[in-house]
Amino acid sequence: MNKPICLCFIINLLVCFSALAQKQLKGKVSDSNGKPVDACLINIKDQEDNIISYTRTNDKGVFSLNLPKEEAGLKLEAKILGYATETIEVSSQKDTYNFILKEKELELKTVEIKNRPSLSYNGDTLNYRVSDFSDKQDRSIGDVLKKMPGVTVEENGKISYNGKDVKNLYIDGDNVLNDKYGIGTKSIPHGAVDKVQVIENDQPIKMLQKNNNSDDVAINLQIKDDAKLKMIGDIKAGLGTPEKFDGSFNGMLFKKNTKFVNSVKGNNAGIDASGELTSFGFAANPKPSAFLSAGSVGVPTLPANRTLFNNLGIANINNLFKFNKDLQLRANMHYLYDKQSMAYNRFSETYLGNQTISYQETQYNTLQPQRLKGQFTLNQNKENNYLNNALTAEYNPTKTISNVVINQVTANQVLRQEMFDFSNDLNYRFKISKNNTLNLYSFIDKSTQPENLGISPGINADILNNNQPYAGLNQKVNIPAFYTNNYAAISFAKGQFTHSYKLGLNYQNQTLNSNLIKNLDGNTQTEVDQNMKNNLSWNKLSYYAESSLEYSTSRTKANLALPLSWIDINYKDDLQNVNSGLEKLIFNPVFRLQQKIGRENEFNVNYAFRNNIGNITDVYHGTILKNYRSFFSNNAPLSESNVHNFGGSFNYKKAVKMFFANLGANYSIINNNTISSYQLTNSTQERIVLPLKNTVRSLNTTAGISKYLFDVSTTVNLNASYSNSSFNQLQNNVLLPYSSNNYQYKFGFESRFIKSLSITYEGLFNQSFNTAKQTQVKTSFNQFKQNAGVRYSIKDISFFLNTDYLLTYQKDQPNLSYVFADFSIRYRIAKIKTDIDFVVNNLFNVKKFEAIYVSANNYSNGSYNIPGRIALLKATFNY
Repeated sequence: MNKPICLCFIINLLVCFSALAQKQLKGKVSDSNGKPVDACLINIKDQEDNIISYTRTNDKGVFSLNLPKEEAGLKLEAKILGYATETIEVSSQKDTYNFILKEKELELKTVEIKNRPSLSYNGDTLNYRVSDFSDKQDRSIGDVLKKMPGVTVEENGKISYNGKDVKNLYIDGDNVLNDKYGIGTKSIPHGAVDKVQVIENDQPIKMLQKNNNSDDVAINLQIKDDAKLKMIGDIKAGLGTPEKFDGSFNGMLFKKNTKFVNSVKGNNAGIDASGELTSFGFAANPKPSAFLSAGSVGVPTLPANRTLFNNLGIANINNLFKFNKDLQLRANMHYLYDKQSMAYNRFSETYLGNQTISYQETQYNTLQPQRLKGQFTLNQNKENNYLNNALTAEYNPTKTISNVVINQVTANQVLRQEMFDFSNDLNYRFKISKNNTLNLYSFIDKSTQPENLGISPGINADILNNNQPYAGLNQKVNIPAFYTNNYAAISFAKGQFTHSYKLGLNYQNQTLNSNLIKNLDGNTQTEVDQNMKNNLSWNKLSYYAESSLEYSTSRTKANLALPLSWIDINYKDDLQNVNSGLEKLIFNPVFRLQQKIGRENEFNVNYAFRNNIGNITDVYHGTILKNYRSFFSNNAPLSESNVHNFGGSFNYKKAVKMFFANLGANYSIINNNTISSYQLTNSTQERIVLPLKNTVRSLNTTAGISKYLFDVSTTVNLNASYSNSSFNQLQNNVLLPYSSNNYQYKFGFESRFIKSLSITYEGLFNQSFNTAKQTQVKTSFNQFKQNAGVRYSIKDISFFLNTDYLLTYQKDQPNLSYVFADFSIRYRIAKIKTDIDFVVNNLFNVKKFEAIYVSANNYSNGSYNIPGRIALLKATFNY
């Protein structure tokens, strides 16, 4: 036997003897009825109450664990939620210990906060205790996040922290939901979360954490130990009038190596669950969007639950499996089907100085969207290498049926759109030496996007059929596309500096096929005109190189990127005698600086110069009927613009005092070589892109304050913003400069100064002023919104009252004023973990809603049918 083998044998023998020498404690845990208690925590504690070993009972209530050391004063503790904790002293003469636990009713007093709420820091992480801000009326973690100073939660679940958007929501450090975390804020019960951790300068890639230059913000939900033991969630069933239903199943598991947040929902009560599929991150490789539409309807300025006629079903599956601490597989899948209806009437006026273009339209729309998506992500995140590969397939068929009457002319529309997209996103990093890394990246995407808009009977016969009536129109468009982006980057880190060099290429191939067909008599079909047809091929090849320098310390972070690109574009359409292209060298420098002032405050400045080149939708010459009244085409070279963007922000906070403030400003100058020219009549809109240099300037400023008032247990929020833009519009051959000024002021609070009473309030005031500088035509818009809510609890019964008040006023126009109210009662049956809710929405039975829309020289008034009073009786079982 050689020496290494002999040594290993001796070490293993010593380990075995050591294990045999340890004393083993065993026993059983039962309740007062003799029933085994599963998953009970068994702790061995020393004299100072420190835990020196622990385990949990199995499904038979049995446990066993080794005693690491024998000393005086050791005790064995049995602890589990719902039972009184029991303790037995450990004796050297005994190795079997049996516990009989007494049930302990969970009263609200056991979770009341006797001390003032507090926040704590751990590096760049700010910790909120959920129990400091929650009460028994809350359901989801989103309900509690709204009360936390510095944190804002929007209606769709999007979170921001002290003026910065939150890009990821982690669950015990794992990114289960990708960047579509709306389902998390709305579904995860707040009682399962111990702490909410706000992570500033979030950098999830371990290789990059040493020289971290990120300024992203993320939130981590630290799950309670008891919530990790089994699947949790709820099952809801509700019926109501008129013929309404609302049902859902939410299932969650938060174990160390397996996590999932899954749900199935359906309702026709105006609850828009599609927001749970919204991405809150940044898309590095944007996907194609729809080209055709059924009309130009605006969205009512009300929450979706007040306006939506729907019949929705959605399945949202988010599963994460960890093979070890560094390797995981994530599956994010969803399917949505909805059937929405909308009826509206709209009056629109466009002011052109010497003339006013107006039209009146009525639409009755039925929208049937479907969204099917699956994404499978393999992630390996080690100190020396990083791999992330996301394979995605998406299919979105949508059907829209629309009956429209415009200036007393009636037409029926059917729009079918079937977008399919398949992509793979690969990112691989590895260390080539101690401080130097190589990054290889490849993205491949293939998509098709057929769209078909049918209109009957034929409209605009004076334009399309020599003033002769005809049966109908059919506009077909398809833009199949292939895109790939690939690069290799090498980074060298030394001290506080990291310098990186990147080489890459991207390639895009697209084809725009379109044709406008008219049906003359129900049987005979013919092309409208050769000038309303496209067969445009597009190829774009770009080689790029980038050099960047990063500087990072505990107080200062700076980045200078110097990207250089050579772009070669060719596009051709023999039908329209188009054969052109562009070759250009582009330089897009970016500078960013973050300076910490003290531990908690920071100042940010940034500058970016961008050269933007247009795409295939800028160069087609054949006219396309984009909707029933809009004709679009181009008669200009490929659009180009350069953008100067200046930005700055200051973030201030005093976490101990729970005070947060932010101030930001952004100014941009956009120089364009083309402009959209519109020819407007009372029934049509024709857009042609023409070569004309023009400049757009815009300024945006924001300010916000959030403070927790300890004496009255209230979170107060103040926000204000101002934006200004100046630009040119070319309409009916008249070029007019415009300026637009918008102001917004918001005040709100969340208060629970009495333990059984919660009050919320939010007031929002909007002002918009628009001026045509040459003709002095002015439009303005003023709107005031208020929302107030009261929640009151008596033992197991809770009462909820919520009201919305909306006032819109404009000079020389009648005021628009609306009051909405909702009322509900909840009865908690603790023994079966069930809530019974009786809900009445829209108490005052408002069924018509008017909204005003104002732009530079346009005034529109829309009238919408909205759901009236809805009553629901719901039962929610929590498990």
